[in-house]
Amino acid sequence: METFKELLVRSVEQFGSGTAFTLKEGKDRYTDISFIRFYEEVKSLATAFISRGFSGERIAVTGKNSYHWFMVNAAAQISGCVTVPLDKELKYGEFEQSLERCKAKVIFFDKKQEKETKEAILSGKTSIEFAFPMYEAEDLETVTTLLEEGKELIGEGDVSVDHVQINPDAVSMLIFTSGTTSQSKIVMLSQRNICSNVTNMIRIIPFKTTDTNIALLPYHHMFGSTGQWVMLANGVRTVYCDGLKYIQKNLKEYGVSVFVGVPLIIEQMYKKIMKTAEKEGLDGRIRRFSKVTRLLNKAKIDIRRQVFHGVLDALGGKLRMVVLGASAADPQVIQGFNDFGVLCVQGYGLTETAPVLTAERPDKRKAGSVGVPLDNVEIRIDNPDENGIGEVIAKGDNIMHGYYDNEEATAAVLRDGWFHTGDLGYIDKSGYLFLSGRKKNVIVLKNGKNVFPEELETEISTLPYQMENIVVGLPKNGDDRDLVVALKIVYDPEQFAGMSKEEIEKRIHEDVEKINDRMPLYKRIKRIFVTDEPMIKTSTSKVRRFLEIEKMLEEENKDGGTHGKQI
Repeated sequence: METFKELLVRSVEQFGSGTAFTLKEGKDRYTDISFIRFYEEVKSLATAFISRGFSGERIAVTGKNSYHWFMVNAAAQISGCVTVPLDKELKYGEFEQSLERCKAKVIFFDKKQEKETKEAILSGKTSIEFAFPMYEAEDLETVTTLLEEGKELIGEGDVSVDHVQINPDAVSMLIFTSGTTSQSKIVMLSQRNICSNVTNMIRIIPFKTTDTNIALLPYHHMFGSTGQWVMLANGVRTVYCDGLKYIQKNLKEYGVSVFVGVPLIIEQMYKKIMKTAEKEGLDGRIRRFSKVTRLLNKAKIDIRRQVFHGVLDALGGKLRMVVLGASAADPQVIQGFNDFGVLCVQGYGLTETAPVLTAERPDKRKAGSVGVPLDNVEIRIDNPDENGIGEVIAKGDNIMHGYYDNEEATAAVLRDGWFHTGDLGYIDKSGYLFLSGRKKNVIVLKNGKNVFPEELETEISTLPYQMENIVVGLPKNGDDRDLVVALKIVYDPEQFAGMSKEEIEKRIHEDVEKINDRMPLYKRIKRIFVTDEPMIKTSTSKVRRFLEIEKMLEEENKDGGTHGKQI
């Protein structure tokens, strides 16, 4: 497959009347959308786009994951438009600047983005000429208006969409990287970039036509968007979540068997399961049974789902596979889910690589690694040190065309056909990639030693009360050239019921010291910030490190510097 039209035609031919989407219309009311109907509605909307003169224009989309969101994206792609997905969590200033930078002419938006959209249009700073709600609105043309308009045109014999010639190598998506507007870059991707990734994912991940996927990752994120194309290409049904606090309810409601997500989601699920088991005195039993089922599994005797049917019932009863990406997952949680009979596979990639570079397979997994390169993707380690650790660079059909309107940034990462990821890692003798951390996050100490924060963060994440943490280098006595290793840890208050703040800090400091004792002197954590307030994160749950570092520096200067306590 080189284009999305080829993908959709293939899906209709293979899965036709099967259910592509199930939409909740109200209490106990659901509508099934077949693959045939989805493609017909995509073609109708695309026909309206062509009729309105939108072909070749940039179409922005912002809002929660929904059927209409993805239908707009697909219609834009087959009608020769360029999709510009925008994070629904953007503050107004960032939202307006994003629209200004991408030069979109059309925007589709949700109810929650109505106010910001109107203000951005009235500001006169954007190129927006047409705005369509993706919900019913009186006296306004909506996505439904365009859909019905396109259906009428096709009924009258309009076949314009069938004659659109799609260049698979033309830029078809403009994706903002995470970060503040001033720091974010706009990645230019083509249909070939994304379709090559979809094709490779189909080959290695064992999805079934009987599977039900819940679309958790936001569509403005490439992992969420490409993941949805993978589901369509595999004949998998997709449903939508009512909100993160309703995940377990929705898993059971729809009989969800697979999903693509970030580690934070399954880590929270796992902690909830284990906390419930601990209260009921069953945690020890779970651990014992896990050891037994692992041994039996090695002997090709798999009784995990029978043994842990109670745990699986809490996850909806049908969950069988989770595909993880966007950040590193806790190995203990992955092992835990696998012990329960739920296959957890990790992938690695970036927005710039559409997005997957490497992935685990059911039969190719190694603890601590992010798998092996996809077919037609080449991975190398650039300028490795004595331990084989260097920057991960990649080449393949999925590599972006560059950063929009930013030749300098493009030249910095695309050199001689290789994309320089900014991630550090090594490849073992069997071809598995192991990541050490982000190049820009490495803490370079005054003595020349390098500390990889991610290594320490993994150790800290094993503490039972830890909700999230980051390890950074902070200036010592205000000297940016002399850094100390500092930790910020967010704890679960429920784990410390009845304890004072001083007692909580003392406990955490003692536990961190035990971890320090296992580390070389230069890796020891010297400063700790303790809080129960969540960190600032992107919409895909990545911690905004630079904002957290700013907060840590501010806190350090309060009350004589007592907030960042030395140990």
